[in-house]
Amino acid sequence: MTVGTQAYQHILVEREGRLALVTMNRPQRRNALSLEHMQELLACFRAIGADLGVGAVILSGNGPAFCAGHDLSEMTGQEPEFYSQLFGVCTELMETIQSIPQPVIAQVHGVATAAGCQLVATCDMVVAAGSARFATPGVKIGLFCSTPMVALSRAVPAKLALEMLLTGELISAEAAREAGLVNRVVAADELVSTTHALAEKILSASATVVGLGKQAFYRQLSMPQHEAYAYTRDVMASNASLADAQEGICAFLEKRPPQWT
Repeated sequence: MTVGTQAYQHILVEREGRLALVTMNRPQRRNALSLEHMQELLACFRAIGADLGVGAVILSGNGPAFCAGHDLSEMTGQEPEFYSQLFGVCTELMETIQSIPQPVIAQVHGVATAAGCQLVATCDMVVAAGSARFATPGVKIGLFCSTPMVALSRAVPAKLALEMLLTGELISAEAAREAGLVNRVVAADELVSTTHALAEKILSASATVVGLGKQAFYRQLSMPQHEAYAYTRDVMASNASLADAQEGICAFLEKRPPQWT
């Protein structure tokens, strides 16, 4: 399956060369993550992961917000099975974003709250407008942000994660950058160009090597140091024998641009 072969109701998908642009398109609901919306995102990211022609992804949202979290309008009076399915699909979406070989960059404006903040913390990199805000406010409505906590606590220091989870208060884009949730904070009129420039830097490298490196990064995170070294030693040895590694080394020595396979 290649990107663009499916029609979606809640997202827009475009291609700019090897760059895939995924835009959440529920502006009237501040891109709240309904079950159908998440199922579409999941299908889209699976298709992207299987498309060798895509080297990087930018995830953004139409309207006044990046993503306001789960769609609360469908979360009242449901059977337990519905909630299990809802959070199961959400978990699968987040894990898929990190498991596909292509780096995913979140392009954030407005607010990213609850599962929207989880989405930001899950993406491989984040560029935010200076006016963007982030929060995990579930505690305020009696629904603790337990699944967002997984991504958030792996992206920012524990004390800040707990403050965000226990108070539900918004933090600024700059505070998010200082904590490690966001890579870059830029003026609103520079958000798109800065995000695209970051994606282009990724696209200049070997897609094979980038995918290998992304997978290795997430796998080694939870390993003890000795085990992580053993694992990455084998990954690097395998990487060194790849055609793109040999081409890159030769190109560097011969002072010429590499020609990736």
